[in-house]
Amino acid sequence: MNTENKNKEIKTKVLIIGAGPAGYTAAIYAARANLSPVQVLGLEPGGQLMITTEVENYPGFADIIQGPWLMEQMKGQAENVGTEMIHDLITEVDFSKRPFICKGENGTVYKAETVIIATGAKARWLGLPAEEKFRGLGVSACATCDGFFFRGKNVAVVGGGNSAVEEALFLTNFVNKVTLIHRRDTLRAEKIMQERLFKNEKIEFLWDSAVTDIIGIAHGEEGTPGMTGLRVKNLKTDQESTLDVDGMFVAIGHDPATQLFKDQLKMDKAGYIITDPDSTLTSVKGVYAAGDVRDKIYRQAVTAAGMGCMAALEADRFLSESENTENS
Repeated sequence: MNTENKNKEIKTKVLIIGAGPAGYTAAIYAARANLSPVQVLGLEPGGQLMITTEVENYPGFADIIQGPWLMEQMKGQAENVGTEMIHDLITEVDFSKRPFICKGENGTVYKAETVIIATGAKARWLGLPAEEKFRGLGVSACATCDGFFFRGKNVAVVGGGNSAVEEALFLTNFVNKVTLIHRRDTLRAEKIMQERLFKNEKIEFLWDSAVTDIIGIAHGEEGTPGMTGLRVKNLKTDQESTLDVDGMFVAIGHDPATQLFKDQLKMDKAGYIITDPDSTLTSVKGVYAAGDVRDKIYRQAVTAAGMGCMAALEADRFLSESENTENS
């Protein structure tokens, strides 16, 4: 692995920015196409799966696997087929012309014929000190990923938008009861979704309320690790109460890691990169976006990996077409 690239200039046919399921899969496919990709790993190689303990919904594994282990396997596979991986952080990009220019925090200048953006997105958290302690022990930001582990139990969902309603409704397929906790007395979700929510007998509501603490046993403490409840404060009366739940799903939105590409690529109001239909192509030819950086609907490792594959194949096709045009 190349880790010492200070003040160097690196030229590549394919530069991959980011290192989650989308980035690693793009690297695997690009390397197998003999494109000799360079992958800049960023601050958090592995992405959100590095904080996901148990993964049961990634195809190909009969038993539950660990998120960090899966990312290590993807990374190793990408390296083994010929990807050059660099521990650096891209801090500046220029997509105005090819080759595209990307500058790294360590001084390296990357010149790329194509770029695949796979910088992902991060779930917003409540900011409670206990959130980190109980992440993977009851605290989650993905019902689709973790809801199955709460079969027959009571859980809480925090939020009031479409994401919170979707999470709550999905969880009713597994859990005994869902308590939706919202800071206001009305939801921001679409009306049709609210109607479905209010009709569901498994869902209860705590209005004008906020979670102030998480109760339970963390790793390293005596007893079986896991959360057992929440401290909830009524924002109108200041009265605090305890809610007995085995899990809390935070659904207050995600933030895509796209600030770097502002004014370079077309994005929606939430900052997600816009791509062509059935494609990973962005508003700039030769620049592709894959994974959570452009997907605010599914946000799954398997869909991100699929988009990484698409991006690499599209980059390969673009390069072939460009070479044919230049040689004609």
